[in-house]
Amino acid sequence: MEQNKNKPEPDNTAVRTALWRALHVQVDAKPHILEDEVGLKLIAPNSDWQQRPDMHPEFTKRLRASVVARSRFIENLIIEQSKLGISQYIILGAGLDTFAQRRPDIASTLQLYEIDQPDTQTWKQQRLNELGYGIPEWLHFVSVDFEISSWWDQLLKAGFDLSKPAVVVCTGVTLYLTKDAITDTLHQISTMASGSKLAIAFYLPMELLDEEDKPLQLIAEKGAREAGTPFVSFFTPDEILALANQQNFKETKIISTKDLKQYYFSNRTDNFSPASGEVFLMATT
Repeated sequence: MEQNKNKPEPDNTAVRTALWRALHVQVDAKPHILEDEVGLKLIAPNSDWQQRPDMHPEFTKRLRASVVARSRFIENLIIEQSKLGISQYIILGAGLDTFAQRRPDIASTLQLYEIDQPDTQTWKQQRLNELGYGIPEWLHFVSVDFEISSWWDQLLKAGFDLSKPAVVVCTGVTLYLTKDAITDTLHQISTMASGSKLAIAFYLPMELLDEEDKPLQLIAEKGAREAGTPFVSFFTPDEILALANQQNFKETKIISTKDLKQYYFSNRTDNFSPASGEVFLMATT
């Protein structure tokens, strides 16, 4: 069937990530790191979706583990911070995030701002309405064409309160940005109200990866180039901390793959463990 070229479609990376979260529930042993099949419902792929090359259960195992680990880590962060009184939550590059649908008990106590490209957000809103989830008044879709407009300006237009602290999270984004763009983003976040919390994922250079992850990384880089979205930025942990310290963040630290393994994978016996390429910068304004 020929697709309507004018019909908005979600970003391929957002779809892949959502399907990996669902695949985790369907093929990996319990206890699951994260229970999330809402994205699968939104996407509603063909019944043979698990046969896609990028869904191969064994080949994608470490990448899948990384995706569910970072989602669990972020989820724990926002739940913890909401209990401490923070009432604004920003997801930069939200993709098909489903926290609002899976945890309305927490999300409904927040003003939640999902920031991403217009097509992905238009499509997602349509699917949420079609499936009966709806769009509650506390959930704000902030559509931004990052090439031509400022996510910060659009966030303020959506009602973000500069006088109150927020949690800001960002995964799967810095890889595609220049160092200057990343620095600008960090600078903007550093101006938020005192006590705001940042968790942003960065990607390590090839030489810092575990040997078993290097072939996967080469394949991923080749695929990204061919798709017209090449990987741009890789940083060592020291370089990441330097970027944050230049913007005068407080309490800066790196959460490594080893940390995530200790948090969520220490008692597993199925060799389900995250890949080594991604680390989190944690910081406070």
